[in-house]
Amino acid sequence: MNKKNPPSVSFEFFPPNTEEMEVTLWQSIKRLAGLGPRFVSVTYGADGSTRERTHAAVERIINETQLTPAPHLTCINASRGEIDDIAREYWDMGVRHLVALRGDAPKNSGPYVPHPDGYAYGADLVKGLRKVADFDISVAAYPEVHPEAPDADFDLDNLKRKLDAGASRAITQFFFDPDVFLRFRDRCAKAGIESPIVPGILPITRFPQMERFAEMCGTTIPDELRQRFDGLEDDAETRQMIAASVAIEQVRQLESEGIRDFHFYTLNRSELTYAICHALGVRSGQAAA
Repeated sequence: MNKKNPPSVSFEFFPPNTEEMEVTLWQSIKRLAGLGPRFVSVTYGADGSTRERTHAAVERIINETQLTPAPHLTCINASRGEIDDIAREYWDMGVRHLVALRGDAPKNSGPYVPHPDGYAYGADLVKGLRKVADFDISVAAYPEVHPEAPDADFDLDNLKRKLDAGASRAITQFFFDPDVFLRFRDRCAKAGIESPIVPGILPITRFPQMERFAEMCGTTIPDELRQRFDGLEDDAETRQMIAASVAIEQVRQLESEGIRDFHFYTLNRSELTYAICHALGVRSGQAAA
């Protein structure tokens, strides 16, 4: 374990929609804040529906913590002017980092159709946000190809367009086979992408929930992973121990291949993410990278 120079980490949270979820979120934020994350992202909802709650969560992070918030912004259901106004408002609040995403079409609305007066795709959004202010922008990458992309080359070209438009880094969709990420990293390098490609790690809180997420975003679930969780539906304690060991194996293997940045999809829970970071040598009280 490299205690002197641990990896850099970042965390994703989603805006709560009940008082109970709000309490859970803030307990998690307070516990994970001590690990000195580079930034914490706050999601926007699949169809942009949580805009106000995202804004409120970001405002509270700024006012009550030393963390660097990175709100998500999408192209969904908004004109260029509206998105630019949101970005300016964030800048005035002190936000300097954004996660720019095309976003998903609202449920039951059919395939994605760009807003007639909006930013059509992620690369357009990045370009527009860079004109608004000097934001540090993260974008999404898909090691196993975006479900709507016609093929892997098209998807890789799209990622390159987003980075060339002014994004600083790409954060990947979650995956479970480290080789999937490593092959993707090699393909990015071969395509001339020099920006950091940060692996997105999903600690498995509940297996059926993870399966739904995986189906939506095209993530492969290895048979061995299913076997490890088989029969643990009513055994939360063992399930958590297995989940921690799976993710620790994953990040340690990636670290051995030179990965120095990790982004964790926390699902607003701190326990698993904290344990995984501890295994990486990320300790409470250290300064952010």
